[in-house]
Amino acid sequence: MTFEIITIPCLQDNYAFLAHDHTEGVTLLVDVPESAPIIAVLAEKKWALTHVLLTHHHWDHVDGLSDILEHHSPQVIGAKADRHRLPPLNQEVHEGDVIRIGSHKGQVFDVSGHTIGHIAVYFSEDHALFTADSLMALGCGRLFEGSGEMMWGSLSKLRALPDETMVFSGHEYTASNAKFALSIDPNNPQLTERAKQITQDRSKGRATVPSQLGLEKATNPFLRPDCTRIRATLGMNTETDAQVFSEIRSRKDIF
Repeated sequence: MTFEIITIPCLQDNYAFLAHDHTEGVTLLVDVPESAPIIAVLAEKKWALTHVLLTHHHWDHVDGLSDILEHHSPQVIGAKADRHRLPPLNQEVHEGDVIRIGSHKGQVFDVSGHTIGHIAVYFSEDHALFTADSLMALGCGRLFEGSGEMMWGSLSKLRALPDETMVFSGHEYTASNAKFALSIDPNNPQLTERAKQITQDRSKGRATVPSQLGLEKATNPFLRPDCTRIRATLGMNTETDAQVFSEIRSRKDIF
């Protein structure tokens, strides 16, 4: 049986995710921006929290963990490379490792760039990819610690996954990301249509996360530095994909 996945709004614009297997009674929490909304959903669903995945060390992804641990006793999973900045871990992982949540198997990717040691986890049978602040809906995380070349390498790994994969990213930034995407790819009909849908969804308070990876590949400029149309707009017809990506990220930083 596949996970039942619930998107939980936290803080001002964060998301946490609960993934539950009804057959085995296991529940995974991905990131802990704050505890109260998560504890409320667990109580409502009568789910026992068995695992917590921490994607990276930023406070708005880990600060609720101590409160969670007062109510539940999960195994806490995080990157070995980031363990010095994460809460205490029960399981330390690195790229290529497989984490097991009941019968579900998640492949660990090192997606450093936003931070060094940031991880994403892909559950192929569930078509679910938890990316936090690496690949985001119509965007990617700001490069606080890594280089553009590093981040492009990270996103390239995720871009290679199947189109039907659902991307569970860490923030509700999609509306602002859409405005930027249109500024450098205004003649993309799929992007134009997506931007209209995002405006409608947000006006009704609907989350834009998760998003389908195939749609990200067609509309997210951070996955498309090889697009001839975007390259022409930027005046970067001969540069490498990593150089074009870095220019796109730099422009977003001041947009």
